[in-house]
Amino acid sequence: MLAAERRKLILEKVHAEKKVIVSELSKEFDVSEETIRRDLDKMALEGHVIKSYGGAVINEIGSIDLPFNVRWKANSVGKQKIADLISKEIKDGERIFLDASTTAVFIAKNIKQKKKLTVITNSIENLLELSDVSDWDIISTGGLLKAGSMSLLGNRAAESIGRYNADKVFLSCKGVDLAKGVTESHDETASIKQSMLESAKKVYLTVDSSKFDKVAFSNICPLSKIDVVVTDKKPDAKWIDAFRKLNIQCLYPREIQDII
Repeated sequence: MLAAERRKLILEKVHAEKKVIVSELSKEFDVSEETIRRDLDKMALEGHVIKSYGGAVINEIGSIDLPFNVRWKANSVGKQKIADLISKEIKDGERIFLDASTTAVFIAKNIKQKKKLTVITNSIENLLELSDVSDWDIISTGGLLKAGSMSLLGNRAAESIGRYNADKVFLSCKGVDLAKGVTESHDETASIKQSMLESAKKVYLTVDSSKFDKVAFSNICPLSKIDVVVTDKKPDAKWIDAFRKLNIQCLYPREIQDII
């Protein structure tokens, strides 16, 4: 196995389990512990992990984006729950923004039964997923392709988004915090999401439960800019209280409240 392939599998493991142990990885990949330490050193330099005694833990507030295929596998059950809820929020004939998050791809897969939608997206994966839908208008933002993320970014993408007025936007983030609001790993990604929420009548934040109480590098917006939060399980009481005070609707499986 090539070193790059081994590190990719280690990255998937640390993202799924939040931590890894050198001795266990050495046995799993049939290499020396020193080889695994070098792998973790490289991953730490890239911002993916934080080394700890005997292993490493995931760097959840780092500014390094994980590859799309790694992010896709993270909490797929939770993302599907979110997509199921979102499907009920989208009506035939609406015009929507979908960002380049993996959650947005789950949403795209889930709404193909809708009629005459207009979808504007900066996601290559969304474009591919919706390429077989015949009666929709699928609009690419264009822009600069960011390696590994399957997203289109930059001024060209932002200018394209600004030409449209959508009914709803569905966006994800790297972290959401009561004080810092909604945050992303990079300025360029945050800027695109800002453009989308400014061009939509109603803003949906789609976040699985792991994103709460996390702060990433770049600000997208304060919580007050969000109309609806959609997540995979009921948030803690402090979040429920905050949403109520800000008049934010919160949707989660089995219990859907109008304004909480």
